[in-house]
Amino acid sequence: MEELFHNISQCTICKAHLPLGPRPVATAHPNSKIVIIGQAPGTKVHESGIPWDDQSGKKLRQWLNVTDEQFYNTENFAIIPMGFCYPGKGKTGDLPPRPECAPQWHEQLLDKMPNVELIILIGAYAQKYYLKDKKTLTERVSDYKSYLPKYFPIPHPSPTNRFWRAKNPWFEELAVTELSNRVKTILNL
Repeated sequence: MEELFHNISQCTICKAHLPLGPRPVATAHPNSKIVIIGQAPGTKVHESGIPWDDQSGKKLRQWLNVTDEQFYNTENFAIIPMGFCYPGKGKTGDLPPRPECAPQWHEQLLDKMPNVELIILIGAYAQKYYLKDKKTLTERVSDYKSYLPKYFPIPHPSPTNRFWRAKNPWFEELAVTELSNRVKTILNL
């Protein structure tokens, strides 16, 4: 896995499209038990190089009911975004993750993690790529049980998604409880 991460760190396949240049942000370990597949790093994560080192990450750790130490322990969680580098700013937020990363790197990474028990798909980009269905994000998240035990689709924990969460209170009441219970069981917490 060390060689693979070296290759990822040197990746420049979409360099021409990255306003801040390439800085791949991903973590994994051969013993990782849970994989988190999100969108792409924001500017704060691009600067720090630490995945989910922002308000969205705080909310995600709250949903998972884990400490920072547990979350950043790569034997617990591998963090593999759909796009490994900051994609740039769009009209209403960051641009979508670059489409080159997932086909280039995901399978290679997942093949090196034989102990994965759960893949958490955060947001529509990860869900469309892995679930390959025509459902909306809300339909997928509300039907999360049909994707278990392998996948658990959730919305992005961004503060900008607070309106979605307000319109869908069942998510934090039901799905987050199920998710945190699964995480606790898998990690023996």
